[in-house]
Amino acid sequence: MTIGEDTDFAETPARGLPLGVPPRSDPGYPSDPGYGTDPGYRSDPGYRSDPGYRGNPAYRRAPAPAPAPAYGLAGARPAVPAFPARPQPWPKVSVVIPTLNEARNLPHVFAELPPGLHEVIIVDGNSVDDTVATARRLRPDVRIIQQNRCGKGNALACGFAAATGDIIAMVDADGSADPAEIPQFIQALLDGADFAKGTRFAAGGGSSDITRLRRLGNRILSGLVNTLCRTQYSDLCYGYNAFWRHHVPVFGLQTESDVPHGDGTRLWGDGFEVETLINIRVAQAGLTVTEVASYEHSRIHGVSNLRATSDGWRVLRTIFAEHYYHHQRQKAQRTLAQRTLAQRTLAQRTLAQSKLAQGTLPSPGREA
Repeated sequence: MTIGEDTDFAETPARGLPLGVPPRSDPGYPSDPGYGTDPGYRSDPGYRSDPGYRGNPAYRRAPAPAPAPAYGLAGARPAVPAFPARPQPWPKVSVVIPTLNEARNLPHVFAELPPGLHEVIIVDGNSVDDTVATARRLRPDVRIIQQNRCGKGNALACGFAAATGDIIAMVDADGSADPAEIPQFIQALLDGADFAKGTRFAAGGGSSDITRLRRLGNRILSGLVNTLCRTQYSDLCYGYNAFWRHHVPVFGLQTESDVPHGDGTRLWGDGFEVETLINIRVAQAGLTVTEVASYEHSRIHGVSNLRATSDGWRVLRTIFAEHYYHHQRQKAQRTLAQRTLAQRTLAQRTLAQSKLAQGTLPSPGREA
């Protein structure tokens, strides 16, 4: 399927996935023995004879797909080329992937990355398996960054600071987020958004990983943020996002500190609450946010580092703290503005009195 096609979504009895999203055992996934024999796969002899391939003479004679926002087709696997043709060059895209012992998952994640990316940045949290070696073997041009503290938030902050592309996309390394959806996020940014926010709860999105408890907690926390920040987020705690790199200062994430490396100390925003913190600060800065439907798969290998109860309380604390700090910053800014205005008025009055005393200004009631 090409990005921009109109697709009907339906529930499949196997996993409850939207139509077009294959289960993990489907030949469309690298872990399946049949992967690579599908006609749409690059190594198959019939691949280049497909009319949808650019190198085929029939490519430009193929009928154009019906126009539709690309970000409305989350869950569908785009055909190559992943980035559709456009008059202007596509912006440079940096993909930041935090990792902690994800060597077995990286082959699946890297296989779904769209071609034409500017750079892929792995931010490693001192993995004890072959995560770094696996990343270099799979993608020799990958950039490896070591985070300077611990936690997902610190890993993302280090990755954002190192990125050089025009756009930054955040992708988890456990295989839950589909990197093939990246073009849909990029299209949302090109359509005018400052921040493209993934959501599992919009038409075309979904999840085979979220539990009832996490779903309920996410709904409550999203409603709280929407009330306090006057937003309309449908999925506050989903970490699949993309944004223009020049907006990174808005997040206010700390990448340098005097905290000794490896002692387990976390600063504000270093943990899983980073998604909530970013979403709140984006709203407070008045950036334009577009939600992009996305499907969350179950983790392929390993055990999640997320702890629903403790991380949920940390997110709740973040919401109230950020709301309080925002009002305190606004109050300090108003006080500073008033003080600056008073000082400027006093300086102008003092200057006028000095000129009047020196006779350079006419005194009241006397002509110049």
